[in-house]
Amino acid sequence: MFDNIGVQEAIRKALQTEKNAMNFYELGARLMQDKDARRVFDLLAQEERVHAGHFFKAYDGSDIASFDDFMNAPPEEESAWLAAMAKTINEGFNEQKAMELALENERKLEETLRQTAARIENPDVRAVFELNARETHNHFEVIEAEYARVMGMVHDSDMDIYVRE
Repeated sequence: MFDNIGVQEAIRKALQTEKNAMNFYELGARLMQDKDARRVFDLLAQEERVHAGHFFKAYDGSDIASFDDFMNAPPEEESAWLAAMAKTINEGFNEQKAMELALENERKLEETLRQTAARIENPDVRAVFELNARETHNHFEVIEAEYARVMGMVHDSDMDIYVRE
């Protein structure tokens, strides 16, 4: 299991990842032409900020003086989330590609959060990771539904209608 320093390092890394995700969704929303897809990415950016706030409350480090200053700082240059978005932009950005990338990122993040939570002994800190894993899973489902809409796929709620006809 983690010692306290290891736990704080995990929290700090998770906090940065949530900020990176927020920056990813903000950028994606600015580039989207489809207003509903843009609205989804704007909503996800706001929720990533809330997720980061959960981690900030659990963080004991002294390197972040202000949550707002941290979240409003320029994006991290080493962000894998933004590097992947930059590649997507260079290859010809569209809503489909952005959502596919978001689905992949959210799936990986949920897995990482769950694995980290399983290794943390402190129940309060573990609960923060578990909460964020559940919320990350919810993001995956929101993006999946919006992806289906953008791609013209049948939505789950319409499945019975198509099966019966």
